[in-house]
Amino acid sequence: MRARQARAAAAHCAQAARLREDDAALRDALLLAAPGAALSPAGRLHALFRLFGTPRFKGDAGDIQFAGELLGLTGDTAGYAEIIGAHAATTGDPLGQALAAAQAIARWAGADGARAETVELLALWAADLVLAKRLGWDRPLALLAPRVGEMRDATGRRLRPGDAGWPSAALRAYARAAADAHLAAVDLARRASALLALLPKLRAKRAGRVVALLLADDGVTPAAAARATGMSDRAARRLFDRLVDLGGARELTGRETFRIYGL
Repeated sequence: MRARQARAAAAHCAQAARLREDDAALRDALLLAAPGAALSPAGRLHALFRLFGTPRFKGDAGDIQFAGELLGLTGDTAGYAEIIGAHAATTGDPLGQALAAAQAIARWAGADGARAETVELLALWAADLVLAKRLGWDRPLALLAPRVGEMRDATGRRLRPGDAGWPSAALRAYARAAADAHLAAVDLARRASALLALLPKLRAKRAGRVVALLLADDGVTPAAAARATGMSDRAARRLFDRLVDLGGARELTGRETFRIYGL
């Protein structure tokens, strides 16, 4: 769920920033790139929101510094960490604190000379981080950034954190995001249960590890599965074909080569 929301957030933010990569291109760039390859600007957006899904993510000063590096912020990120920490520790309405943190981040980053696009991205990221901390979640979920294009005023002008009408627009965006996330979670739970039910039918010795990979991310290549499990590339491809035939996985690209599989 977090991986899927991260890709949606990156795709919509990339579109708002007029970058080339769309949703499918972001998925390909992540899953088909050579290890250690340099990230494109949209790829860094993807990495930014995928931080929420990493097991080690705490939302502490180190994570916030890394987020700033992905966005190209060159100054000291301690101020951003202090803002996020202060709003996460404040009692009161969690949504109100999330939006207040986003606006405070926008003011701080703007005064620090950051580009408007960077200010907005960091503010949206911080809002979801503060919301998760206030609600006691173990890790955040990208909810607000995928709706970046929907936050507009009556004239259709897109609103950014710091604009007068942004908090109301952001609240409406959060309401829609929560409804959509619930539907997506129900669908993913159903697909995950169907995949797990197939385990007794799978003869490959490392099938359980491949199933775990499918449950842990929103896309897996046979090559990545082979590297992670010690299977041969051919055995991994045959296992994914078997999973598709049984209805436990889907091929996501529609290609004959460089295929990607997911729930």
